[in-house]
Formats: sequence, C-alpha cells, structure tokens
Amino acid sequence: MGALSGMALPARNLKRGSKGAEVRQLQAALVKLGHMTQAQMNTGPGNFGLRTQQALTKFQASHSVPATGFYGPLTRAAFVKLGAKVSSVTPPPKPSLKKGGVTLAQLQAIMTHLPTARAKQCLPYLNKAMLEAAITTRKRQAAFLAQLAHESGELVYFEEQASGADYEGRRDLGNIHKGDGRRYKGRGPIQLTGRSNYRAAGKALKIDLENNPKRAAAVDVGFRTAAWFWTSRKLNRYADQGNFRELTRRINGGYNGLARRLAYYRRALKVLA
Repeated sequence: MGALSGMALPARNLKRGSKGAEVRQLQAALVKLGHMTQAQMNTGPGNFGLRTQQALTKFQASHSVPATGFYGPLTRAAFVKLGAKVSSVTPPPKPSLKKGGVTLAQLQAIMTHLPTARAKQCLPYLNKAMLEAAITTRKRQAAFLAQLAHESGELVYFEEQASGADYEGRRDLGNIHKGDGRRYKGRGPIQLTGRSNYRAAGKALKIDLENNPKRAAAVDVGFRTAAWFWTSRKLNRYADQGNFRELTRRINGGYNGLARRLAYYRRALKVLA
C-alpha cells in the first residue's frame, strides 16, 4: 500500500495563484507526506500560495521531478506512484498558450521555414512542455528551440528518416532484441532513440512507449519526451551558463551540426530579447 493510497488528486494542472477544492486535495497530500503541516494548510486552504509552492517543490526534489513548484503531468505521475488516484471528474485542459511561453510570431521568426499550420498545431504542446520542464527563461527557451529546430527540421520531421538499422544491437541504447534498431529509431523533436530511452521516458510520462514506440512521433507526446530528455540530462544548467557547445554534446553525443544549431540559437536569443 502506498503512502497516499486512496487519496484523490486533481487531473488538471495547478500553479501558484490557483484556488479551490483541487488545491485543497493537493495540500492534503502534501500534509500526509510531511512536506507541509496541517497548520500551514489551515492558514490558506484551497489557496495555492508560497507555502504550497515550497512544499510542492520539496516533494518534487525528493521524487526526481523537476522542482518547478508547478503541479503538472510529471508531478501527478509521482503522486500516483505513492498510491494516489487522479480524479476523472475534471478532465485535463486542452493545451493552451501559457504565460511566459513563445508566441506564434516568435516561433516562426526563429524557425523561418516552419509552415503556419504546423506552427499552430505544435505551439500549445511546445509551450506546455517548456513550462513543465522549467524552460521559462530567455536563455533556456533559446537553447531548447535551437536544438529542436535542428533535430526536427524546424518541427517538420518527428521521425528519423533513416531506417534505424544502424542502431541494431546497440546494447548501450538497450537494443537487445532483433529489430530494436528500427523499432526504437529516433522520434519526436529531439529524436528519442533506443529501447532504454523509450522505456524510461514512457515510465516518467505514464505512457507505454516501449510497446507503442510510434506514439513518440505524435505532437502531443513528442514535445513531452523532448522535455523529459532535457530535464533528465539536467540541460537547463548548461543553458543558464550559455554553454551551448556542451549542451549540444550531451544531446548529440558529439558536435554534429553545431554551426547550424548555433545559428538558430543566436537568432532565438535576438527574437526572445
């Protein structure tokens, strides 16, 4: 039995400033886990204020979730592992442009060949993923968008064009079964590759990507796997340092396309200024 067995938690995202019964559910779970006291909850039941944000950040840090103080999909998944159940009464909201995200005009100014229809399709999911991964500063967004632009041909290609045969037998990628190279070739805007990465990303996002690898190429999942990869490799710290070269190495394993990635990065810094 988990520490939160039987406790209900909200299906929708919450952040500082949110109010209502769903916030009380979250606070009750934090009290149960010892990250906040009942007295602290009683001073602001149903109000997502500083104390709730600090308590949530402590929970996230202790469960390998980005410590953003934002209650979203990755944090929900961590609570579920402890036995909590997500309420089905309130469905998750349709992805929408969040404060601090990029605009359609900014995205197309950075990725100048990105068709408008495709940009509109991707933008809500892109912004939601960046918010969840705390990619909310100019440097972080510029670095993230530059890498995605290069890896996906400006968000057009969410599946590697090569067959994936080159990954066959790559035990370092977890490809231990016949056909794994093709099955787990690069997908998503940051090219998630290899059985091990599909398994790890799927576990974190509560999606069975190991048995359904093509889901990683869908826009509603692809940006989430990119955000997972980014946070799991702690890439925000290199973005904060402006160390774009090392950031590229940790994504690519080398410096393939560095000049083109840098061009996107410099353009993004100007557009987001």
